[in-house]
Amino acid sequence: MNKITQKDINDAVWKACDTFRGSIDPSVYKDYVLTMLFLKYLSDVHDDKMEGYLAKYNGDLERAKRAMQHERFIVPEHSHFKFLYDSRNEANIGELINIALTDLEEANREKLYSEDGAGIFQNIDFNSSKLGEPKDKNQRLKTLLIDFNSEKLDLRPSHLGGADIIGGAYEFLIANFASDAGKKAGEFFTPAEVSTLLAKLTKSKPGSRICDPTCGSGSLLIKAGNEVGSDNFSLYGQEANGSTWALAVMNMFLHGFDNATIRWGDTIRNPKLKEGDQLMKFDTVVANPPFSLDKWGKVEDKDGDKTTISYDPETDKYNRFWRGVPPKSKGDWAFISHMIETLNEHGKAGVVVPHGVLFRGSSEGKIRRKTIEENLLEAVIGLPANLFFGTGIPAAILVFNKQKTSNNFLFIDASKHYESAKNQNKLRESDIEHIVNTYRDFAAGKLQPGVVEDKYSYVATADEIQENDFNLNIPRYVDTFEEEAEVDIVAVQQEIDKLEDELMKVQAEINQYLKQLTV
Repeated sequence: MNKITQKDINDAVWKACDTFRGSIDPSVYKDYVLTMLFLKYLSDVHDDKMEGYLAKYNGDLERAKRAMQHERFIVPEHSHFKFLYDSRNEANIGELINIALTDLEEANREKLYSEDGAGIFQNIDFNSSKLGEPKDKNQRLKTLLIDFNSEKLDLRPSHLGGADIIGGAYEFLIANFASDAGKKAGEFFTPAEVSTLLAKLTKSKPGSRICDPTCGSGSLLIKAGNEVGSDNFSLYGQEANGSTWALAVMNMFLHGFDNATIRWGDTIRNPKLKEGDQLMKFDTVVANPPFSLDKWGKVEDKDGDKTTISYDPETDKYNRFWRGVPPKSKGDWAFISHMIETLNEHGKAGVVVPHGVLFRGSSEGKIRRKTIEENLLEAVIGLPANLFFGTGIPAAILVFNKQKTSNNFLFIDASKHYESAKNQNKLRESDIEHIVNTYRDFAAGKLQPGVVEDKYSYVATADEIQENDFNLNIPRYVDTFEEEAEVDIVAVQQEIDKLEDELMKVQAEINQYLKQLTV
């Protein structure tokens, strides 16, 4: 049998989405399709390993079963995809899938449960009325099982053409769901090109601890890990949304990062990545936090509501907001403050922010000033508009470095460097390379203050930043003004005369036709 390619799998899983497309919102059905892909993958890997052990032990089933108990995942018989496929005509197929997922979680409790005892499938219900009336629901689930039983979705490692082909398919699906479902889905996914750029700007050394405190589906965290160039690193993430946390956990396993630590919870109000009573420290922190999140901070206990944890950033027990508390309607600097406070003494952070972070005043202005005076900020990079799902606004990347070697600041305006597309603009490989090379030259001390590249990059001194009242708005430093071409008045007048002459001829012709029509 020919090896299955990335495109084969991408096409097959996208076809499986046709079962739901049109009748159910993508933000709903994405969880069903992605969960089924995960279940199919575990089942096929199980079969591949079982075949290997049976061959090794000359068909001794008991020995093979014992060996399987030590594999990455235990797949109970009724949790196996084949069992569900064979049961596809059952009237309670939704319930059977739910039982299969629950028992799969139980059999792999250490891997598939959060530290709070939540399973990754707890928010997914294949017996839900969201999938339609019982008859329609059963037909959809049956079709979904048939689609995933396709030859092109044989996910056994021995049949796959690339080590990360499954992870690639998962990323492909998530990206397509994000573009289909707009803002709601875009919040859990950072476009691949932006993730690649952030990963390269913060490139981690072997042995690094890498963290994304708002990790969404985990794509950015995986990119940052892949940039290390060896297997010697550890990944940590936290995500507030339960369904998206489950996607991230599955994403880690599908990429082979079984030891990644992904926590579920609100990073600001309840940070879970800790060592004892202290926040865990990292070599690299990357994030694309929600833009200008409203009501990010203070929460008061409500009578009788045990789910609401009292929290006040003014008295944050980790002292993350000692530079100042951001306004309650805009959480951007809250996430940045958290990221900086979780860097170790030589750590580096890269964060995607809306442009308002660069120049807004009041408490944000004070926090920005203190951060700049500490000489933690290294680079401000303006990105093109319409790169992100669900919002056309342009964003910027801030890079912070605890081991910064100069008291200068790099500004890059990359807003005009992109490939235009119908729905989404895209950073090309050359655009990413241009930004990264400029940044690396600056970090290596090769760039002097002043214009580095006309209309693209500028190195500012601390004095210049201070003179600008700690305003980091990129046009203050990178002059992108384009002079309009001189107008040739004589040529324009000649063109006007010519057009008027032609207009008179056309008018005369129309009058002739009108005369003929009235005869």
